[in-house]
Amino acid sequence: MLALRLARGSHPLVLMRRLSVAVAAAGTGFLLLSTVGHAAGHPSAADDSLVRLLWCTAPLAATAQFAVSTARTDPAARLQRGMTAAGLGPLRLTLLATVSTTLTCVLGVLFSLLLFLRLRGDLGGPSAVPFDADLLGAGHPVPLVGALILLAAVPLTAAAATAVALRPRHEAGAPEIDTLPRTAPPSGLPWGIALAAAGLAIEAYTSPGTGGAHGGLLPLPGRLIGSPPGVLAGWALSAFGLVLAGPGLVHLCGRLLCAGRPGALRLLSGRVLQEESQRLGRPLGVLCAVASAAYAAMKVYEASPSRPFGPLTAVGAAVVLACVIASALTAALESRSARAHTTAALRRLGASASVLHRAAALRALALVIVLAPLTWTVAEMATLPLVH
Repeated sequence: MLALRLARGSHPLVLMRRLSVAVAAAGTGFLLLSTVGHAAGHPSAADDSLVRLLWCTAPLAATAQFAVSTARTDPAARLQRGMTAAGLGPLRLTLLATVSTTLTCVLGVLFSLLLFLRLRGDLGGPSAVPFDADLLGAGHPVPLVGALILLAAVPLTAAAATAVALRPRHEAGAPEIDTLPRTAPPSGLPWGIALAAAGLAIEAYTSPGTGGAHGGLLPLPGRLIGSPPGVLAGWALSAFGLVLAGPGLVHLCGRLLCAGRPGALRLLSGRVLQEESQRLGRPLGVLCAVASAAYAAMKVYEASPSRPFGPLTAVGAAVVLACVIASALTAALESRSARAHTTAALRRLGASASVLHRAAALRALALVIVLAPLTWTVAEMATLPLVH
């Protein structure tokens, strides 16, 4: 009840973020339901249905990450003084954020269920949206209990991720929730690079190539999962390496800006990147991983034009891209809010707004210069065994 009251009285921007999480949950839920409909309409194609279900893990993970980033910036999870005396301590604040995330995702998946039944024609009347109902197994009964159990994976995954990410990591008596890990960001950089390299090596070793046992190109996703599973495993390992190396890469950008004899602008930009590397690193690492995967998928589809993007593929790609971009923007806004006192102090010391804007532009430029070539290199190397 408290979560509902806080949601009703929240700022419009906070409500917009929660609505975005609900939309992402609805998209992921619709994809999960489409696998149930495909299995009901094509009982002899169990392997294809399993492939579709496995591909739903990407939007599911992206939705959970977006839900966590939204919960971090939710004012309801940062109530401190006064609320502790009322019995709302760190553990209950975490529980409150988890319940809010669960309710938001439940609303999203319920909407996806209604849309799924409407497009299938189970609710009666013609569909107002042009959609191939055969993709959803129209005309074949869908096990409602199984569909609901599969839908429950979305709010449960988001709630579990929120509870783990926002769990208190401080000593007893401290009022706020520590939402950032305490490990040093250079420690994840070598491991991330090693995992990315190992993933590329596994993919190159297990790929059949043009003269392999599977004979030439196969369309995605069958190319990635069916021929053989090591290709997808290597790709996933490379993506995880980018995510793990994200904080270290952001910290490295800050170190490079501060190298030599930096001026005030470079020094300010570099120190901010080093300080905010943990907060910005993981979302940017996920964004780089998704960007490399999207580039590789486009290359594979270009090499196999007989199988174009379908509507369900477009929905999945839209959910993943929207979630990771929104998570990165949310992390940037959270970082800006955390530096509010420092920014105010700099303004009192005489720093102009133009200087602060140039420092922000320099930070963004440094991140693009370091991360863009790395993302392109990983994507290009990942596609070589798939299209040649």
